[in-house]
Amino acid sequence: MKKKNNIVIVGGGSTWSPGILKALTKHQDIFPFDKITLYDIDEKRQEVIGKFGEILFREETPDIEFIYTTDKEEAFRDVDFVFCQMRTGGYPMREKDEKIPLSMDLIGQETCGPGGFAYGMRSIRDMIELVEDVRKLSPEAWILNYTNPAAIVAHALNMVFPDDKRILNICDQPVNLLRSFGRLINRDFNEFEPTYFGLNHFGWFTHVYDKEGNDLLPEIKNYTIKNGFLPVDAEQRDQSWLDTYAMVEDMIKDFPDYLPNTYLQYYLYPEYKLSTLDPNYTRANEVMDGREKRVFEECERIAQVGTAKDSHIVHNDAHGDMIVEVAASIYGNLRKTFIVIVQNNGIVSNLPNDLMIEVAASLGANGPQPYAVGEIGTFYKGLIEGQYAYEKLTCEAYLEKSYTKALQALTLNRTIGDAKKARNILDALIEANVDYWPELK
Repeated sequence: MKKKNNIVIVGGGSTWSPGILKALTKHQDIFPFDKITLYDIDEKRQEVIGKFGEILFREETPDIEFIYTTDKEEAFRDVDFVFCQMRTGGYPMREKDEKIPLSMDLIGQETCGPGGFAYGMRSIRDMIELVEDVRKLSPEAWILNYTNPAAIVAHALNMVFPDDKRILNICDQPVNLLRSFGRLINRDFNEFEPTYFGLNHFGWFTHVYDKEGNDLLPEIKNYTIKNGFLPVDAEQRDQSWLDTYAMVEDMIKDFPDYLPNTYLQYYLYPEYKLSTLDPNYTRANEVMDGREKRVFEECERIAQVGTAKDSHIVHNDAHGDMIVEVAASIYGNLRKTFIVIVQNNGIVSNLPNDLMIEVAASLGANGPQPYAVGEIGTFYKGLIEGQYAYEKLTCEAYLEKSYTKALQALTLNRTIGDAKKARNILDALIEANVDYWPELK
């Protein structure tokens, strides 16, 4: 009988942690474990989530050890899986990522444009440190990473740890989209077999097959053109997310080949998107006033009443379910299909081999076995190569402490596209991130 797992969640104080904890309790049939640890550097935030976790596991799985800690050695020693969802700088820095660009008439967004660049430069440092810490204490552990911006993080980790085959970067947005497709056409998304290519937050579904092999892509596109596009959990979403999903209809009408990832709107329609963003109240404010407040208030309520039985704390099942199902597919060698981020190496034959491509892959004990895509069209190749160059230069700017490469990266980004704008925003972001970035020379 296979051993049960020892798991640590890095970023234990995240508002997404309760959903992962809940997913772990309900998927023990495919992913058994003996111990779960929350780890965060912010003791106060984590304690709130930790008290919820203690009650949840006491009620649902009392035989499993649950702890939370700020001690790296306690967290990372002898673990099998590391679920990582760090946010370096927290929501205060996210707010700066969004508001500084908007103050300069540029897109202010968490993972796209100059905000994504700033967040990426912060995340690289902490993700490298995390991998080094884990490898000292658990050389064989699988590191499953949600930390954003995943495209930049994935490329940086591949540059620094090219031989580490147990780091897997993933994103739940493709799964969110598959769930939404299922709702639109009244089908079970669990039966979908997707084909997909791109960079993280920069990709397209080329087919969505059902279990009989029928391609549902035309039906989904036609429905969207006639009726618009809503997320699967529209009733729980903030208005900014509803606006984001609504743009899928525009992208399909303009570029009807495939079904796009929602984040492409920032690159395809930067001027329009800029006109819709409020420089005084951004997505960071919406989250802090919404999900952040709801999750922490509910965790505190559960701690007071001593039971989680009547709680509806989980906001997005896809986030928690996906990372647990990915771990289960590796642990049980299930070879289920997931959309993950891997080194290209010919998967898309007319893109660079070192590009970190997001594609469908079979996932088992040997890690991801990606499905070949072949050649892609000129439009998609051009978009991806430009974005890839920006991401690669961002990583090189961090690792080489190069101001010039940082400027090159931002000049290439489609949300900026002007070297003077790029220099102005870079200088402003350097000042704002003085405690997080290396000194660029």
